[in-house]
Amino acid sequence: MAFEIKQSLKLTQQLLMTPQLQQAIKLLQLSRVELEEFVAQQLSENPVLEEGQTQSNEEKSLNEKEKEQSAGEINEKRMEEAANIVDSSGQESSSELDWEAYSRHKESEAPLPSTQMKRDEELPNYENMITKASNLSDFLMTQVGEVDFSDQEKAIATNIVGNIDDRGYLQTTVEEIAEAGKFSVELVDDVLDTIQRMDPPGVGARDLKECLMNQLRAGQLKNGVVEKIITSHLKELETRNYPAIAKALKIPIEKVIENVQIISELEPIPGRQFGADSAQYIVPDVYVFKLGDEWHVGMNEEGLPKLQVSDLYKDILEKDAKIKGDDKEYISDKLKSATWLIRSIQQRQRTIFRVTECIVQRQMDFFEKGVEHLKPMILKDIAEDIEMHESTISRVTTNKFVHTPRGIFELKYFFNSSVSCRDGENIASESVKSMIADIVKSENAKKPHSDQKIVDLLEEKGIQLARRTVAKYREQMNILPSSKRKKYF
Repeated sequence: MAFEIKQSLKLTQQLLMTPQLQQAIKLLQLSRVELEEFVAQQLSENPVLEEGQTQSNEEKSLNEKEKEQSAGEINEKRMEEAANIVDSSGQESSSELDWEAYSRHKESEAPLPSTQMKRDEELPNYENMITKASNLSDFLMTQVGEVDFSDQEKAIATNIVGNIDDRGYLQTTVEEIAEAGKFSVELVDDVLDTIQRMDPPGVGARDLKECLMNQLRAGQLKNGVVEKIITSHLKELETRNYPAIAKALKIPIEKVIENVQIISELEPIPGRQFGADSAQYIVPDVYVFKLGDEWHVGMNEEGLPKLQVSDLYKDILEKDAKIKGDDKEYISDKLKSATWLIRSIQQRQRTIFRVTECIVQRQMDFFEKGVEHLKPMILKDIAEDIEMHESTISRVTTNKFVHTPRGIFELKYFFNSSVSCRDGENIASESVKSMIADIVKSENAKKPHSDQKIVDLLEEKGIQLARRTVAKYREQMNILPSSKRKKYF
């Protein structure tokens, strides 16, 4: 068979991911906080883009016909004008960008009144008011400074504190600290003992047993039995196998429960109070509320700047005859970028609105009656309703939150797998989880329900589940098994 080289024509279609399309997809999957940061960055990088005023001079001079138009139509008209300016600017010829026009524009802005400037000068420096949450290391070093340590002992204490993790446990050995600093093991041991007597109780321990024993010592709670439980029966304590502890120590089970209650009041993670992260506040992207007998959807526009194209640069590009070459190309590119960004944000908001509106229509029973009436729903259902791809719906519902009369939920919360019922209908998995949580909440703490018992209780309601499925849902809700939920006191 002979091989030969020849040319041929072939007609194909393929999707090209233009930079504008990539930006639109990126904006779609950003959370609200990320979107605000992105917009702020674009405002600082693109001089053509500016934050709109509450009422600009151009809006004041609108004629009666423009006043009858909606804000969206006016904004769309402005962007079309900007696009036409960009397209037509390539045919013009000029010499140099007239920056004097920009200077005159800035000078025409009214300066701040002297009284206002004076008040601003008298305001305190907010940088001096910023506080930082105290961490465990700083708290311990403050106490180290209050102890009459020698220079060598202070160096050892600093080394020890530096090796204590956020939980409050020492992550190295006394021998390693002594070897690293050329100290004696006995001296390091003495300094460690001093640190272990500091607040919070139990800090500086090398394991859980030592942590609990140090807290017993600090609270003078030692009685002989409680130490034996901690040193020899932590595994039985974890599984709440109190009869085995009573049998091993040859004491009544009532005595075991009495000492277990003492242990339950100790703190297994001494640094817990210092390790808490700052609260993360959720800003909803959309509101769902009821007016009369109808449910309405409204976008949360608060905090998002009202972007618009700068009138100054449009005028320079359209009217100024002293611009050419790189200057013209630069302004044209920035004008195109600003126009596309505004359209992409508007498209993002419209898509979120449509998806939320469709969710409300499909999950009307949830909004009216509660989580028990949440219906099974998948991404494909919404995608077919609004004629978009499932990947687009996935991007829209990720890290987007809706404020409802029943609380704030991520949009993905409303997408659930289905669970079969005895009557042939399906129920959402989230509704089943809510039922399991209610069953656990109402159980007798001294005789908690096993997973099989929960299966039987759900069966009485017509919901058929396997025991392993109940166990999976229970773990997803961070509910302990019955052996660890049981309370003796």
